[in-house]
Amino acid sequence: MVFSSLVFLFLFLPLVLLLYYCSPRRLRNTLILLANLLFYGWGEPVFLSIMLFSILSSYGFGLLIQRYRQHGRLAKAFVILSIATSLALLGFFKYSAFLADIMRAIPLFSNLPAPVVPLPIGISFYIFQTMSYTIDVYRGDTDAQRNVVAYGAYVSLFPQLIAGPIVRYKDVAAQLIERHENAVQFTEGIRLFVVGLAKKVLLANPMGLLWDGLRASPQPGLAGAWLGAAAFTLQIYFDFSGYSHMARGLGKFFGFEFMENFNYPYISRSISEFWRRWHISLSTWFRDYVYIPLGGNRRGLGRTILNLLIVWFLTGLWHGANYNYILWGLYYFALLALEKLFLKKWLDRAPAGIAHGYSLLCILLGWMLFYFEDLGQLRLYLTSMFTYQGSLLSPHAGYLALSYLPLLLAGIVASTPLGRTLYAKIPTGRCAAAAEFTLCSLTLLLCVAALVSQSYNPFLYFRF
Repeated sequence: MVFSSLVFLFLFLPLVLLLYYCSPRRLRNTLILLANLLFYGWGEPVFLSIMLFSILSSYGFGLLIQRYRQHGRLAKAFVILSIATSLALLGFFKYSAFLADIMRAIPLFSNLPAPVVPLPIGISFYIFQTMSYTIDVYRGDTDAQRNVVAYGAYVSLFPQLIAGPIVRYKDVAAQLIERHENAVQFTEGIRLFVVGLAKKVLLANPMGLLWDGLRASPQPGLAGAWLGAAAFTLQIYFDFSGYSHMARGLGKFFGFEFMENFNYPYISRSISEFWRRWHISLSTWFRDYVYIPLGGNRRGLGRTILNLLIVWFLTGLWHGANYNYILWGLYYFALLALEKLFLKKWLDRAPAGIAHGYSLLCILLGWMLFYFEDLGQLRLYLTSMFTYQGSLLSPHAGYLALSYLPLLLAGIVASTPLGRTLYAKIPTGRCAAAAEFTLCSLTLLLCVAALVSQSYNPFLYFRF
């Protein structure tokens, strides 16, 4: 089940909200847990057992770590065991087939059968949540949750279960015990959800159709190839940030506050800034649980570069079990290492337009590496982007460019803070509230109409 489905919008969500607000407060976590399990098991109930195992094992480890926290070695053994359990679960379901492919390249293992292991939806996200929980308990940053229902509700919380943001237990621990839902928070949740749905349905989905059309064209032309890359760059932003907006809005419906996961990353003037604005919950997770424990930037330049290499290799691997994701991670390592060595100082002094253009070019090329799992196809598409093959724009690509021009312009504007700036300048009052309600209602109707008429409705980050 996805947020941009009619079943979710008109059956699951209204029913869960009705039951939630009609239930006594002491039963609300139980209701949320049951709703989470129904949401997750709607399409693939077989994966429920995997998530439940992750919940129960990390819950038990958390209690053991807290109990023996004063006994350093024993607590450390339990946290290592909890991390190993989580990584083994993630490794088996996400990376076993990839590892088998690598081993088959070795003559001794050339006949190794390829394992068929389905990937549970959202496993990369909830495994990172359970790992951060046991690590934080070990560090003393939070106390272990003794109520298994409350802990299960946290790990499986359906608003952010499938594609984040990655929520840390210590950030919502108090909200799990006591939440004070109110009309202001609920109204803000509606606004966030509708904005996110519009990003997904009205911008990301059509951008995806444009990208598919240009990518499938045998010779889109030099400009057509760049236009396709730009379309995917916008698609993945609106797809993922739209989901995060909806997740934050849904969280507010139930009294939860989630961190902002995107902060207009395409206005960045360096790659360092881009990763402070893109998928913030993931980049800060790697910073706090990998980069800083390795020593961060406190042990000299050489060690800092090595730590960056480890983090970005793991970041690429987290995104997918394929060579292109690893190369994508290493690509960003190289860019960030160059900025760490000398390039950031130059970018800080360069005119804003040059720094912004450099960042966008690197980001756009990075998304091509991210998209093409077949490196041969990647080479062909990059060739079409950097070589003139008889035309700048094929007739088919030109037709698509004209057809989608208003959408592209809208996408460019929507990827900047212009809308937020204008919204902040709107005076408060009844008229403004009525206008906002009308605009939200019309946007929601447009989204529903688009969902009814569209068959193209993927969520790109579901596979991670």
